[in-house]
Amino acid sequence: MKRIFRYFLEGLLYVIPLAVTVYILYKIFVIVDSWLNLPIPGVGFLLTLAGIFIIGFLASNVLTQGLMSLISRLFEKMPFIKLIYTSIKDLISAFVGEKKSFDKPVLVTLTKDGFPKAIGFITKEDLESFGLSDHVAVYLPQSYNFAGNLLIFPAEQVTLLDADSTEVMAFLVSGGVSGK
Repeated sequence: MKRIFRYFLEGLLYVIPLAVTVYILYKIFVIVDSWLNLPIPGVGFLLTLAGIFIIGFLASNVLTQGLMSLISRLFEKMPFIKLIYTSIKDLISAFVGEKKSFDKPVLVTLTKDGFPKAIGFITKEDLESFGLSDHVAVYLPQSYNFAGNLLIFPAEQVTLLDADSTEVMAFLVSGGVSGK
């Protein structure tokens, strides 16, 4: 009986993440299709992907780069929209693109006695503008959440990790469960 129960739990470990992922993708298809009011399921989602691709092409094209930059600057000047637009833009840029922010995983000593330690990412090495020339900004992501804390540490308490930043982020977000 224990073996049957164990097999059931093992099955749940594979079925639940798969089912939740498929359900979320299905919901995205349905929502995008309902916005566009198209009779063929999935076409709206494919059109959305194509639109994103075209905008990416235009944004990287020399002829249209100025127009895309102008639109971006316009959004960055509108009072309430600026807050939303720049926050989302910075968050997305932290993970993808040429200006990735989470590319320097570090181990931080939190107390003088050397314990406990935390794993995070250096996001800014020069804090001279705040009068903290010997400090660095370290982002500590929270497990099972897309949130975290930005803490300032003396540089001597921060040690660069020789690890892939994607694997470190997966390790942190999973609460230390993910990883090799």
